[in-house]
Amino acid sequence: MPLNVVDHPLAQHLLAGLRDKSTPPEVFRRLSWNLTTMLVIEATRAIRSELRSIVTPIKTTSGQILTEGLAVVPVLRAGLGMLEPVVQMFPDVAVGYIGLERNEDTAVARSYYSKLPDLSNRYTLCVDPMLATGGSAAQAVSLIKGHGAKTVVMVCVVAAPEGVDRLETSHPGIHIYTAALDEGLNEKHYIVPGLGDFGDRLYGTF
Repeated sequence: MPLNVVDHPLAQHLLAGLRDKSTPPEVFRRLSWNLTTMLVIEATRAIRSELRSIVTPIKTTSGQILTEGLAVVPVLRAGLGMLEPVVQMFPDVAVGYIGLERNEDTAVARSYYSKLPDLSNRYTLCVDPMLATGGSAAQAVSLIKGHGAKTVVMVCVVAAPEGVDRLETSHPGIHIYTAALDEGLNEKHYIVPGLGDFGDRLYGTF
């Protein structure tokens, strides 16, 4: 199943804190960091690794070593809130950026910035906290594939069925990791129940 809902009790506890409108930005950022860590751990289960000989202080044994490069591409600006946990877990990760601005009336995204490394030999995560209409995500994944990525995984905090359907239609078989599949979109294309504007809540720009 391309849609993977991370329903670990801790993930759901963190998500509840993000949904709570009374959560201040400094706490919101910490909750985002911790939940992103859990989502990314699940989203990288399929990254390639191999057994290699390891010498411990006691004896020689074997250990699992990653053999595939990783890349992460946040969709600006809200995706920046999910970037640092990935960099901390995978210090040699390659980082790209995609800037997409959504028209509030039409919900159509306009690309205003794209800076991507060569992704041809990297397991690539596209991170954007809100998978709403799916238009921005589909556009971002197309740009990522255009830079050579063969494996692209979408990581988001919450998703709407409309966004999941749009992304799977545009990119069949893509895996999506999220903490919740919500009810749907309202007339303004916001996720319901969602958690509001992630970027505004992250940076306190209400």
